[in-house]
Amino acid sequence: MLETRLMPCLLMSNGALVKTVRFKDMTYVGDPTNAVRIFNQKEVDELILLDIHATTQDKGIDFATLEGLVTECFMPICYGGGVSTIEQMRRLFNLGIEKISLGAAAFEQPELVRQAAAEFGSQAVVVTLDVKRSLLGKYSVHIRNGQKDMKIRPVDAARHFMSEGAGEILAYSIDRDGTWAGFDLKLLTDISSVVNVPVVATGGAGSPADIRAAVKDAGVSAVAIGSMAVFQGKDLGVLIKFPSRKDQEGIFA
Repeated sequence: MLETRLMPCLLMSNGALVKTVRFKDMTYVGDPTNAVRIFNQKEVDELILLDIHATTQDKGIDFATLEGLVTECFMPICYGGGVSTIEQMRRLFNLGIEKISLGAAAFEQPELVRQAAAEFGSQAVVVTLDVKRSLLGKYSVHIRNGQKDMKIRPVDAARHFMSEGAGEILAYSIDRDGTWAGFDLKLLTDISSVVNVPVVATGGAGSPADIRAAVKDAGVSAVAIGSMAVFQGKDLGVLIKFPSRKDQEGIFA
């Protein structure tokens, strides 16, 4: 495994693989199991899978789909979506999920991150910060697929959840999601500079140069790509793909 991690970030809704733009304009991409098989062939080291409507539409966790995915998947999976109890987390870990990402539940249940870290270990607990930037340039964390503004600065949220035991912060720019416009480097720099746990950047990657900038300029520990992993290019058709190990070495050299 490379020192700097690069991974796909897949979005799922109702058992299907989808991709959004700024958390809206959802496009069907295909069957998640087929995507996982392709990523197996490409020897991807890690995978993030987020069920974007499990919480907002009260659908809960799609355990049946996840069980099938885990059976097919040769790489560690970080799963997020609809997780709100320790019991659910225990069931996910028993299925074979290696990390769990908490979003809304981390904010709505103040003790959950600490409890999860105590029971499962910090390395298994990720907190996802979905962030929007106002017209005045101020950042705020949103939850429930971007629908609710928590009026909390991402740097404050990152510090808090690190102190609660989160072993990783997933920094997701709502404004850059699906745009191919590059990462919000200021946002990533702000977060990575105030925590000493890994920060994963996602939302905006459109080129290898964007990936390199997130690591070299913003100081993140890992990068998760969405559109670049499921489309041929901007405004082009679906193509499940991922940089080879050699290409990744070139990106991070």
